[in-house]
Amino acid sequence: MVSLHEEKRVTATASRHTVPAGGSASALPPAGVSARPGAGGRRARWVKRGELSLLIGPALIVFVAFVIFPVAMAAYYGFFSWSGYGPATDFVGFRNYITILTDPAFHEALGHNAFIVVMSLVLQGPLALGLALLLNRKLRFQSLIRVLIFVPYVISEVVVGLGWSLMLQSDGALNGLLEKIGLGGLSTDWLSDPGIAIWTLLVIITWKYVGFAVILFLAGLQGIPEELSEAAAIDGASYWQIQRHIVLPLMGPTLRIWAFLSIIGSLQLFDLVWIIWGQYVASTAGTSTMATYMVANGRNAGSYGYGSAVALVIFLISLTVALLYQRFVLRRDTAGALTGGKN
Repeated sequence: MVSLHEEKRVTATASRHTVPAGGSASALPPAGVSARPGAGGRRARWVKRGELSLLIGPALIVFVAFVIFPVAMAAYYGFFSWSGYGPATDFVGFRNYITILTDPAFHEALGHNAFIVVMSLVLQGPLALGLALLLNRKLRFQSLIRVLIFVPYVISEVVVGLGWSLMLQSDGALNGLLEKIGLGGLSTDWLSDPGIAIWTLLVIITWKYVGFAVILFLAGLQGIPEELSEAAAIDGASYWQIQRHIVLPLMGPTLRIWAFLSIIGSLQLFDLVWIIWGQYVASTAGTSTMATYMVANGRNAGSYGYGSAVALVIFLISLTVALLYQRFVLRRDTAGALTGGKN
């Protein structure tokens, strides 16, 4: 029989280890440890923030220094009539921007950029996709063909511009070749004729950049499982049916990314036009772009304030196109790539 003293000791011990309703024994803090709810969670959050700052910080500093700051400075100098020397003191307000938006030369350059955007997609897209589908099959000298297609893309724009300008002059290699083979009637001024020059530029751009599109499409084709095509072939689908109903839909994200890069590159086209046509021939031949307009009317004219305003307008146009494209075209691709959303 248990004594009254021992019964009281057992009752006191049990009361200290009683588990609250709805809880568990593991929720009780060990003896000697103070209960500070959320301390470990706060420490983990600070560690995570420190890691993100360490990883993102350098890239963010570079982005602010070489993108955000120059854009802000261009916007600032765009409100002045500034020659590029000394402080900007001649404030003109929105006069530079009004001049840009009302200048027919800028409208013409903008139209050329828009035409290049559309025709680059129309010409380069199908050509690059056809070459990628061809090179995705087993062929002799496949690696050599891939290298030859990609080589123009890695050649410097200066070399490309000088080479094409020498070949396409009135007494250049192309007209000389046409004379040799009895097609002298086709000889023309490929660079100065306003009806032909823009198409000459498109040919050069296609030759220069189609290799990049081919390599990008080949990478996309490599990511498509072969089992899908094999299963469709077993079911009786032809080669073209497989490409149309299986390959092309799965190539959608790659095609859309390439189109985005092509659009932005066409809006900012400068180097090839400037090297081949120069400041004055580009405007008379109908190949001027917004970037060549900026350099011709800004830096070369000694009006850095006006050139800064043009640079800001080009940036805003490119940014608007990029945001609209991401909103309406890349929305499904970016949504599928994001993590942390609701399941």
